[in-house]
Amino acid sequence: MLFDGFSNLCLANAVEPLRAANSLSRRRLYDWGYYSQRGEVLLSSSALPVHPKALSADTGGAALLVMPSYGYETLDTPELRRSLRAAAGRFDVLAGLDTGAWLLASAGLLDGHRATAHWDVLGDLAEAFPTIDVVDTRWVIDGNRASCGGATTTLELLLEMIERHHGATLALEVSSLFMFGERDPQMNPLRRWPEDQLLRAAAALMRRHIEAPLPIPALAQRIGISARRLEQIARAETGQTPAQIYRKIRLAEARRRLEQTQASVTEVALRCGYHDPTALTRAFRAEFGVTPRQVRQMINAT
Repeated sequence: MLFDGFSNLCLANAVEPLRAANSLSRRRLYDWGYYSQRGEVLLSSSALPVHPKALSADTGGAALLVMPSYGYETLDTPELRRSLRAAAGRFDVLAGLDTGAWLLASAGLLDGHRATAHWDVLGDLAEAFPTIDVVDTRWVIDGNRASCGGATTTLELLLEMIERHHGATLALEVSSLFMFGERDPQMNPLRRWPEDQLLRAAAALMRRHIEAPLPIPALAQRIGISARRLEQIARAETGQTPAQIYRKIRLAEARRRLEQTQASVTEVALRCGYHDPTALTRAFRAEFGVTPRQVRQMINAT
């Protein structure tokens, strides 16, 4: 649900992970639509026009992502509060992105829940709505309510939702596709990664080093842990080894190249770290149930 002045970046970080999950899984896991209160044309904070549908009484689904950004207090009207309360009965989850938690709170939809918001409004949110447990964290999922602090944290929240519904491996593939989890080059190299970010950081390195894959011990060393510790984390979070995760990321890239470029199977193999096209074919068939040449034939036939 969008409002005038919404953030393009926040919107992209909400939708692109869903698109990527569909693409990587080869299944239509998610559908989405764009809605506003009355179906009026809206302008983003950078003046991008969008043409959403009206959030009507027959609109429902798994989740409603409420996405204002600037001017949230002006948007907070009795009419909107009634609309959000009605929507709560038609959607399984309500999520406030950026300053969206304020609108949900004003409608009485966060009472008794933990919630967060953009740090510019966090203190005001806690003062205005004492029945809410306002926490200074990047994102929160509390039962059938969710919230996050802004554009980057929207991506984190959506990755968590994907993981809860479709598993940690797919969420990891999505995060690596966006290079999410990489160390900032300006970061102190002696600074340790937070424990909950280690596997995502490893996956981002895997995504960067596809043509010349890093040995798992070297990859683990780059994020400051042992290969054994990385394997423990990977198995605990995904049920797979780092090598299995690495192979899935490389094969996903191979499939993308087969579908979206004219590169030969031999070149695709080399670009994805397979010096022998036969080795790519064996791994590809095991992962997708078809060979690279069959994928290319299907694309050429359409």
